[in-house]
Amino acid sequence: MDTTQQNSHAWDQKVEEGSRYTQAVSSEVIEKSKSGEWEITVTTEKSVPRDWFPNSLNGLKILCLASGGGQQAPVLAAAAADVTVTDISKKQLEQDEKVAKRDDLTLKTIQGDMSDLSDFDDEYFDIVVNPVSNLFVKDVQPVWDEVSRVLKNQGVLIAGFTNPLLWIFDDDQERKGILDVKHSIPSSTLDYLPEDKVQDYINSGQTVEYAHTLEDQIQGQIDAGFVITGFYEDDFGGTRILDKHIKTFMATRALKLNVV
Repeated sequence: MDTTQQNSHAWDQKVEEGSRYTQAVSSEVIEKSKSGEWEITVTTEKSVPRDWFPNSLNGLKILCLASGGGQQAPVLAAAAADVTVTDISKKQLEQDEKVAKRDDLTLKTIQGDMSDLSDFDDEYFDIVVNPVSNLFVKDVQPVWDEVSRVLKNQGVLIAGFTNPLLWIFDDDQERKGILDVKHSIPSSTLDYLPEDKVQDYINSGQTVEYAHTLEDQIQGQIDAGFVITGFYEDDFGGTRILDKHIKTFMATRALKLNVV
């Protein structure tokens, strides 16, 4: 099946439903960002440390990758960066466009798959910001490789992703307060379903998600030419039972280094 198309339609639907990750920032947030008081998230709760960014974003070319929803891109544009945001969901990109129009911001939106950045030239961007999203692609290595290609030498990748331990538990049971180890890693949403339920799930228009190994997430960046220079963990803010036991999200700062 075409999971990219499936997830594109699913995220369009999430916009219609008002999902948390489709809710654009307010004009108040943009005004503060214009005055230098800005922050973004790439996980769930914690803000990215400001020292992961240069002191000034003025004129820096930033790609907000798989980052539609009117959250990261408008804030960075308000902080004077030259921002491009790409996402598989047209409606998610429309959220960014609405904020840009509302608050007189300049940013570019391009609909596309995070695994294929052929719309962009080699070594074009100074920074790539990639919130938790690579769970929607089957193979994460092409994402890291493409990011490396479009980043300048010594460019920075700031990426959020899921701790694979989140996926080993039965999701329905976990939401009831029961930790039932059921699944293996790597795997996908469809692997967790009885064969006769797979088509029903696809027809329901929900996202297809993939649980990647930590090796794919971290060594994958290293294999693409990155050096990890920062790391932190995050969780659901205490709303899930797993928060009592382990952090379920993580973020890395990685520096691209061309080795001669």
